[in-house]
Amino acid sequence: MANQGIFARLYDRLSSGRRAREEELKDSARQLLRIAEEAMDNLLSNNPYPVCMTNADGEVLWCNQKFELMMDDTDIKSKSIMDLIGIKQALLSDTDRLEEGIELNVKDRSYRIFGYYRDEAEDGKEASSTTTLFWQDISREKALEQQIYDENVSIVYISVDNFDELLSKASEEKRYIIGSETEKMIRKWGSKMNASVTKYRSSQYIMAVERQYIEKQKELKFSILDEIRTIETQGEFPVSVSIGIGVDGKSVAEQDEYAVAALDLALGRGGDQAVIKYDNKVEYYGGRLQTVEKRNKGKSRLMAHALKRLMDQSSNVIIMGHHHPDMDALGAAIGVASISKSMEKDTYIIMNTYNDSLVETYKTASETGRYTFIDNGTAKEIVNRDSLVIVVDTNRPSLVECPELLNMSDKLVVLDHHRRTEDYIDNALLTYIEAYASSTSELVTEILQYSGDKKEIDKLEADALLAGMTVDTNRFSMKTGVRTFEAAAWLRRMGADSSNVRQLFQTDLKDFKQKAQIVSSASMPYPGMALAVCKFPSKDVQVLNSQAADELLNIKGIKASFVLGKNEEDMVVMSARSLGDLNVQTIMEKLGGGGNLTKAGAQLKDVSLEEAEEQLKDILKDVTIE
Repeated sequence: MANQGIFARLYDRLSSGRRAREEELKDSARQLLRIAEEAMDNLLSNNPYPVCMTNADGEVLWCNQKFELMMDDTDIKSKSIMDLIGIKQALLSDTDRLEEGIELNVKDRSYRIFGYYRDEAEDGKEASSTTTLFWQDISREKALEQQIYDENVSIVYISVDNFDELLSKASEEKRYIIGSETEKMIRKWGSKMNASVTKYRSSQYIMAVERQYIEKQKELKFSILDEIRTIETQGEFPVSVSIGIGVDGKSVAEQDEYAVAALDLALGRGGDQAVIKYDNKVEYYGGRLQTVEKRNKGKSRLMAHALKRLMDQSSNVIIMGHHHPDMDALGAAIGVASISKSMEKDTYIIMNTYNDSLVETYKTASETGRYTFIDNGTAKEIVNRDSLVIVVDTNRPSLVECPELLNMSDKLVVLDHHRRTEDYIDNALLTYIEAYASSTSELVTEILQYSGDKKEIDKLEADALLAGMTVDTNRFSMKTGVRTFEAAAWLRRMGADSSNVRQLFQTDLKDFKQKAQIVSSASMPYPGMALAVCKFPSKDVQVLNSQAADELLNIKGIKASFVLGKNEEDMVVMSARSLGDLNVQTIMEKLGGGGNLTKAGAQLKDVSLEEAEEQLKDILKDVTIE
């Protein structure tokens, strides 16, 4: 019993010691917790940044004084952070975005918001979440970024279009006035932008200008293009300029490179426009004038000699046009093939498919045995690095019959009359793109006249080239100049028969009724613009669309027409036509197509007719016809 008493007293003494130590530890823990809470409260309250804490619903649970001052509101608690600053509720729990930082403008100040999201459950209660947001004022940083952006120097090249032609048609006194007025207006425009202006040729200028002024000119749609056309001339066309601008370059040299490329695009598209080239995109402004025809045929002569020299140095010649070729593409291909055949070169024309309008010409050419038509598969088998690949009636890699061929030969030639696009074939040894020409057949006809031994062509070639010109000029009613009729007259002397050409475009009764059906369905969604949809299936929908678009221009009050339908490949095919008051090329380019001022088209994949029609209407609603 005595031993039990001793053990009991020993146990009581140990227990009381343990309880004393536990109480001491609890006191220490409470003290540490109080110190930590005071430190945390002090850290948040006296934080150099505005701080606030929200619950899962976005209600403000707590904020420091700096946040109240930032919001100019001392009664913020229980208010919604979404209503206060416009932040989305989902961001309050997006830990990655909160860690990275979210930039936001609040009351004319810029902030970068960092946050900590906490989600935990208390004993016997549902999980609750809070988000603590720290606001870093980056207004000064943003202001500096904007200043650097605004003051970044862009290079601008300006070229007066057809300056020599303008002066050649003016009297000596008028020449001086035209030159001085043009220079005065360009320098005045540069002065408004605080730019340096240097004249480095008689009709070409270079400017260095801050980017902020380029942005203002974009808002004004480069009004200099309209202003400079007010200069009086004695010629058939007004003064116009082409402007190439380079921005976003990593160096001055790269800015200059972009500007040169932009000017080339502006000139290649017919002039009277401004082109801005960025690192990864191109923007176009202007382009409202019909391209001025050049009277000097010196370039055609040079192209003829250069083309023959390349043919002579090549193992074989492969000619191709665009997908779903028209008469201009086929006529130009046959014309080029005749030059190659006269030099005894193995010559091939790629043609994968053709519509009813090409049947007669294709059949006649095949039966002669002088022309070899092949498909893409055969072309890939016979091409080699020494082959001469000639592209006609398009300058876009994505539109040629066999795009793979462009990288399978070291020798490329491009002959085209469409305005140059951003993604044009840029690795050609010889490029002849003249937007003033009525058709590629016109360009090839002139080349034929200067191609040495090829002084005469046979009737088939003459008919095909004349047919190509007839199609692209809508029977010589649009986009024709003196050189167009001179080329047609030469073809007539070579045996081209206009009655035979007319027969090539005859349609059967069914097609005529379908075309009439398309025209009758047309509406005018906007003043001066007609829009029609081919809603029935047809393998020749592309031809029907283009013919219907041409017919719509014969209706009084219509200055531009747009027709769309679906082809056999389930692609939406659009045809656009204009009398010259509206640049349909720029409209089709927004849909991935191209063309020239009065004639253009586009093809859209993976969209319905209704969706394509809405896309077109969205573009047209911002367009006006003067």
